[in-house]
Amino acid sequence: MSADRSARLLSGLLLTAGVAHFAMPRPFDATIPRSLPGRPRTWTQLSGVAELAIGAAVAHPRTRRAGALAAAGFFTAVFPANVKMAVDWQDKPAPQRAAAIARLPLQVPLVLWALRVGRR
Repeated sequence: MSADRSARLLSGLLLTAGVAHFAMPRPFDATIPRSLPGRPRTWTQLSGVAELAIGAAVAHPRTRRAGALAAAGFFTAVFPANVKMAVDWQDKPAPQRAAAIARLPLQVPLVLWALRVGRR
């Protein structure tokens, strides 16, 4: 895959996720670790804004490197929310439980993808 296409796909993923945080915030609110101060919705909105800003940075060649490095950091930072989801969803139906658990190892390729985009 070309470097430009890879960057566009990463940008699209981040922008789509950012919009989803505002369009459907409740599932995201449920993943916010209780140890964070304040309301879960505030964290959902902040992470949505971060994804939109990072996605926009990755989209533009002049800011792509910084945006991609921010994406790698962001994907690492949200890992505790994914762990919380996997733990909280233990009594959900099997497909949802499997999806929550499958998200955990997917963070690694996302981080590596962002780092690769940042190097090109």
